[in-house]
Amino acid sequence: MSDDIKRDFRDTVFLPKTDFPMKAGLPQKEPGIAARWQDEKLYDELRAAREGAPKFIFHDGPPYANGDMHIGHALNHVLKDMVCRTQNLMGKDAPYVPGWDCHGLPIEWKVEEQYRKKKKDKPVLSGPDRNEAEVQAFRDECRAYAQHWVDVQREQLKRLGIMADWDNPYLTMQKDSEATIVAELMKFAEAGNLYRGSKPVMWSPVEQTALAEAEVEYEDIISTQIDVAFEIVESPIPELVGAHAVIWTTTPWTIPVNQAIAYGPEVEYVLIGFGVGSVGWGPQERPSDFPGLNELMSQRFVIAKPLVHEFAKRMSATITERLKEFGANTITLAPHVAQAFKGSDLAGTLARHPMHHLGGFYATPRPFLPGDFVTTDSGTGLVHMAPDHGEDDFELCKAHGIEPQFAVMNDGRYRDDWEWLGGDDERRRAVINPAFNSPEGPICSDLREAGALLAASQDYQHSYPHSWRSKAKVIFRCTPQWFVPMDEDLGAGSTLREIATSEIERVKFIPEKGRNRIGSMVENRPDWVLSRQRAWGVPITLFVRKDGSYLQDAAVNARIVDAVRADGMDAWNSANKAAFLGPDHDSAEFEMVTDILDVWFDSGCTHAFVLDSGRWPALQWPADLYLEGSDQHRGWFQSSLLESCATRGRAPYDQVLTHGFTMASDGRKMSKSLGNTIDPLKVMETYGADIIRLWALSVDFTEDHRIGDEILKGVADQYRRLRNTFRYLLGALDGFVGDMGDPGEIPELELYVLALLADLDGKLKAAAQSYDFNTYTRLLVDFCNEDLSAFFFDIRKDSLYCDGPDSTRRNAYRTVLDLVFHALIRYAAPVLVFTAEEVWQTRYPDGGSVHLLEWPKVPGVSADGARWESLRALRERVMEAIEPLRRDKVIRSGLEAAVTVPASAVPEGFSDDDLAELFITASVTRSDSDEVTVTRTTDHKCGRCWRLLPEVEEDGDLCARCEDVVAEMDAAA
Repeated sequence: MSDDIKRDFRDTVFLPKTDFPMKAGLPQKEPGIAARWQDEKLYDELRAAREGAPKFIFHDGPPYANGDMHIGHALNHVLKDMVCRTQNLMGKDAPYVPGWDCHGLPIEWKVEEQYRKKKKDKPVLSGPDRNEAEVQAFRDECRAYAQHWVDVQREQLKRLGIMADWDNPYLTMQKDSEATIVAELMKFAEAGNLYRGSKPVMWSPVEQTALAEAEVEYEDIISTQIDVAFEIVESPIPELVGAHAVIWTTTPWTIPVNQAIAYGPEVEYVLIGFGVGSVGWGPQERPSDFPGLNELMSQRFVIAKPLVHEFAKRMSATITERLKEFGANTITLAPHVAQAFKGSDLAGTLARHPMHHLGGFYATPRPFLPGDFVTTDSGTGLVHMAPDHGEDDFELCKAHGIEPQFAVMNDGRYRDDWEWLGGDDERRRAVINPAFNSPEGPICSDLREAGALLAASQDYQHSYPHSWRSKAKVIFRCTPQWFVPMDEDLGAGSTLREIATSEIERVKFIPEKGRNRIGSMVENRPDWVLSRQRAWGVPITLFVRKDGSYLQDAAVNARIVDAVRADGMDAWNSANKAAFLGPDHDSAEFEMVTDILDVWFDSGCTHAFVLDSGRWPALQWPADLYLEGSDQHRGWFQSSLLESCATRGRAPYDQVLTHGFTMASDGRKMSKSLGNTIDPLKVMETYGADIIRLWALSVDFTEDHRIGDEILKGVADQYRRLRNTFRYLLGALDGFVGDMGDPGEIPELELYVLALLADLDGKLKAAAQSYDFNTYTRLLVDFCNEDLSAFFFDIRKDSLYCDGPDSTRRNAYRTVLDLVFHALIRYAAPVLVFTAEEVWQTRYPDGGSVHLLEWPKVPGVSADGARWESLRALRERVMEAIEPLRRDKVIRSGLEAAVTVPASAVPEGFSDDDLAELFITASVTRSDSDEVTVTRTTDHKCGRCWRLLPEVEEDGDLCARCEDVVAEMDAAA
């Protein structure tokens, strides 16, 4: 046949057909799909479809209603959505009721900012000047602010494809929620598991409220370290009288409230003096005397023996600095021990405060007290005790009848009437201000003038607590607060700490290290501080007698709960006092507590008003799973655990899943100042929500993980390959209505792929059940890329395009593709929620939502996997051998390659023609060589399928298969 009359056979090839576009256009398409889900009430439809199925109860931890969604929120909610979607996919009834934490200081701060802009004072919260109307108006503004951000975040999370009961979320500021929180508090009160006490708590002078451990973060700071001398005035060891006990501290501001000195009973102490070890001179002539040095040489000091050397170094540095003007470059002091004794020998010793000359509080000698917490790791081995500002200090002093002084006020200033620093506003302000505590600050200056400051330097680096909201340093401050005791018998022979610890052992933690993290926190935590001195929160609805005890009356408590359920937190006001107390109690005998509850108590009660209230019939108590960031071991996980253990005797959850934090692509923490933040809202505008979801489910979220522009580009490329897989399936299945036919005629390749699908199915289900979502996503992506696109699709495209429409091989291939499609679309639906819906609707426009489907039923086919893996390994070697010839343009594709392979590498049962088809080459022969060799075939090219075969006489003629197909088509035409 001459070239000029050769026929064009392109119209006889069965190319895939689909309207599904390769270009995703997700930012444009996704909002419309989300709106349709909302209009069609897809969530409600899913609940109806799963009614009666086994329950899986996930309880959503409430994000804070303050600001736009950030990338951490996005990851967190994608993981939660993935949990519920995969459980629903596996046939469970897995509702998702979202919620928000609406009370608390950050919102209150924002409203206070608005007040300041309007030059308006915030309301007085306690005392005779409290105005209930002003407090209520302030709360109304807080409520409106919180509701605004609830609405904003809700729309942003919908845009992310989170399927939840968006029309009926829970809010901690809802009246029913507040009433349940009050009812839970009353359970503590009626059981006697509350007490009011004065003890040091973490206090924010900036925010002027107590803080919980979960509201504190630790930052490295540089502090002033000082050594202060307390002159001993009485001791059972006569030689110590007149000597100076040396204390060391990094909080100079606490010295004004010192009341005792602690020693370690088992520590070895020494009485030392100093001599001059060496002096390095400058150019000046050596003076006959150094001011103050001779006085120092005459003094004796008490210090722990292991710390003498470090103390001497600090003293030497201070003396050197003081005497530089006299020509000394360096002075080294040499300590000499005058006497050694055990710490227990110090019992009965008294020392006077360095500021004793002020009289009053400072006139009383300070006792030496035994403290098991005293160590010789640093300092001097003697610890100054300020019961107002330290937990160990408080407990030790309390045991010896020493009470706190409450010298520091809410804003961190000393009281006006305090003997030292009081009255002068400049001298008493900001006790945690570095300038105030510097070696030149008022405290050090006064101690130096009193001759008590032995050493001072601003060079001590250590970790210090800060408020995670204001980022300002906090202090330990003794104030009257409400506490839940951790170590008192709850009535069943166990303490709250013991019950919580037992539950931590029972609950499953994912990853396992979470158990140790929360366990150590519960083991070491102090009593739970419930009270806050603010306005925006659930009130501590207690009536207190003048002796400090509180009323325990179930009828009164029931009236309070009913009132809060009707009117919210504002029901707790003085106008309702008599009605609450009723005829059995005299109003004049009681005061109403004006503090509010710690917001962690609010969120710790969510299990009670979400799972256990009946407001959401699809839910039940307890939860199968709680899921939040790893920081919630000290936050929501712990407050929920403690609240539930105290009221119900067990944790409100059976499993706890934690994720790490999202870092910038270089591993650094994200910061606006560094310009390395990733805004999920902008990512959705650029790439689409499915890209964020694919990223979130691809990383190992149990550890800290990364995101950045390059990472997102890689995820987008991964998405394109997945999308192309679905596009190919849709095109290849165009018009497909058949079935597999006779199982005996199924080609071995199809059986092998079905076996791979069955294996994938089992692994994906196991990954979903264990919440191993990055493995789930990786398996899905690898199957699509490696087993389908690069292998199965590649090999069978010739059959799809060129076999006859009724050929057994083509029909078997498409039947397997149909099975693969129905499995993959279900597997992918929880990950790529928008794309899966688009794919499903493209093939089944009237088929409802893909998200109503259940886990696929995959044929239980098996194959000789090892045999096929050997063949695929050989196929890779052939493709690698072909590539240099293709690169050098010796051949244009593998179809022109004549390949010789090692006979020993070919698995049993494959013919040379099978190998040529599987390797997509012109021919394959075998040899005894261990090498794969490739040459260009001399065969001619079929004008329809483009295979180069011996039966084709010249380029453009048809092979036997194509001749039959074309003849059949021509006859039909």
